[in-house]
Amino acid sequence: MILSGIDWTIITIYFVFLFAVAYYFYSKSATTTEYFLAARTTRWFGIGPTIFAANISSEHVIGLAGAGAATGLAVGAYEWMAVFCLFVLGWVFVPHYLNSKVFTMPEFLERRYNAACRWYLSSISILAYVFTKISVSLFAGAILLKFILGWDYLTSSIILVLAAGLYTLAGGLRAVIFTDFFQSSILIAGSAILTFIGLQEAGGFSGLRNNLPEDFFQMIKPASHKVYPWTGTTMGIFILGIWYWATDQFIVQKALSAKNLNHARTGINFTAALKILPVFILILPGLVARSLWGEELAHAPDQAYPLLVTRLLPQGLAGLMIAALLAALISSLAAVFNSSSTLFTMDIYKKLRPDASDKKLVLIGRFSTLLLIVIGILWIPLIRHMSDQIYQYLQSVQAYISPPIAAVFLSGILWKKATGKAAIITLISGGILGLIKFGADLASKFNNNQILESFASISFLNYCVVLFLVCLLILASISILYPSRAREKTETVVIEISENKFDNSLWNWFNIVLSVFIGLTVIALWGYFA
Repeated sequence: MILSGIDWTIITIYFVFLFAVAYYFYSKSATTTEYFLAARTTRWFGIGPTIFAANISSEHVIGLAGAGAATGLAVGAYEWMAVFCLFVLGWVFVPHYLNSKVFTMPEFLERRYNAACRWYLSSISILAYVFTKISVSLFAGAILLKFILGWDYLTSSIILVLAAGLYTLAGGLRAVIFTDFFQSSILIAGSAILTFIGLQEAGGFSGLRNNLPEDFFQMIKPASHKVYPWTGTTMGIFILGIWYWATDQFIVQKALSAKNLNHARTGINFTAALKILPVFILILPGLVARSLWGEELAHAPDQAYPLLVTRLLPQGLAGLMIAALLAALISSLAAVFNSSSTLFTMDIYKKLRPDASDKKLVLIGRFSTLLLIVIGILWIPLIRHMSDQIYQYLQSVQAYISPPIAAVFLSGILWKKATGKAAIITLISGGILGLIKFGADLASKFNNNQILESFASISFLNYCVVLFLVCLLILASISILYPSRAREKTETVVIEISENKFDNSLWNWFNIVLSVFIGLTVIALWGYFA
């Protein structure tokens, strides 16, 4: 695709703006609270877009459209179920997080349970960020730049990881939050324009329905469906979402930076409202691409979005769309780098060097970001060998990681008798059971063993539900059999319902009404596409 002068101008202006912001905030991030949590002064209109932008990266743009081209709207269950998981974050978890003044989710686990839980979650989270979020984002971004600009995977990935890494290294979380409002706006506007043009080419929504199978527009699938069984798209995605939206440092760090609880909840409601949009501006374009170029996408569904950009957008709008896609990628990568450096600095380095000064900790945070940049570049040669449906790959890995973590966090908040010994055993045993299923999935591709294939054929979403229930059983059994004698640690992070007086302020009532309205809207939409 040949870009016009105005396309390159838009892209150039975007990058100049991005790094100007990072440079501006460089000198303002002198303490750990400022660098990692934006001084805990973020208002609701900063929290909402930054959580959304962190979540909607290039793997979402490419992966959701690719999944839409392959199987239809069913993948939208991830987006709309996220709304209810965000409500759990805002109304159940955030009061405890803000009350305990923690920097990280592993730190919260240590205060609630023990140091072993903190070490486990820190290590697993950093590894997961490197081998899923960073690698998948780079892979999706490389697909885009190769298709649109003709750059090879190595060149594209190096440029992307350096841009996002250096931006985060300089500005910290405050720079990420400041620019995410604009980046979310660009992404939504660009994707909406592309969807509108695509629907015009496909003959409108009615033309799209006529050109595609009816089940492409059904979000609720039979329990026997291999990828989207209704049991998995309800309970499985909810469990996965509790881990991702309510306990993962990558997302929760933005809420931890809130000025107060009301700002945190309003910002989370803002994110929940924005999560309604991807079904229409990211997944629906995949259906449009399938309608227009079905044969080309039969074996490469993740090419759907690049095809739309290169074949339908006129000169001028192409630059806006590329800027939107780069905005999505860099926002998400920047959030991953910042979250990872926070985990390494506050959960590993500070544990080993408890007397380290704020200045030293910020320096270590920047150094760990630089280290992640190097690891990301070294991982690039292996990225091209990943699955042709990157969104499904990402979700399957997360489905095997999430159940034990979700079980431990939920039990820690809702059940005071849950013990540290039970928590660490649950985390380790649940992690092993998840690893066994992931290994079986990989091995079945190279081995024709019938037993192995039968186990691997179990939907990862259904397996997520079973694993979560097993983890709850393990945690409850050990907690009851070996009760803890010490309760003082629990009291510092878990607020008793009787002690948590209801906030009768107008702002709190506004948040309640807003959550109910958004929730009912999603239920109505889900019913329409059932």
